[in-house]
Amino acid sequence: MTAKQTHSLHAPPPGVDPWGVVSLFAPYLRIAHQIPGRVRLKLDAAALDVPLLRGLGAQALQQALGSVRGVQDFSFNLLARSCVITYDNATIPDAAWPDLLAQRPSASAQTLVAILHETYEEVRHGQR
Repeated sequence: MTAKQTHSLHAPPPGVDPWGVVSLFAPYLRIAHQIPGRVRLKLDAAALDVPLLRGLGAQALQQALGSVRGVQDFSFNLLARSCVITYDNATIPDAAWPDLLAQRPSASAQTLVAILHETYEEVRHGQR
């Protein structure tokens, strides 16, 4: 896999509370830049010390970030530990990203978590 790939987004493993997954990833992610419909996230180097996160790998990330409603494009730069997500802000509110990473269960963040969980269920049941 090259250092830069293009993909889309996804949700948690079976039996895992979506907010539990958020609480696992949130401490290691920050918003580097955001404009309406586009967000750049940076992954802290310390995340590589967490076995579960380190074990994901680029291939798993590609699969996990499949086709999420509202996500139009996803590019990941492994060397820079950053990703850019282009999304339809009529589907995913712009406030969802900062609220999600701050672990604030706002209506915007709940919308994004619901979309991620919906996509996960569709993949799990072979509908995608």
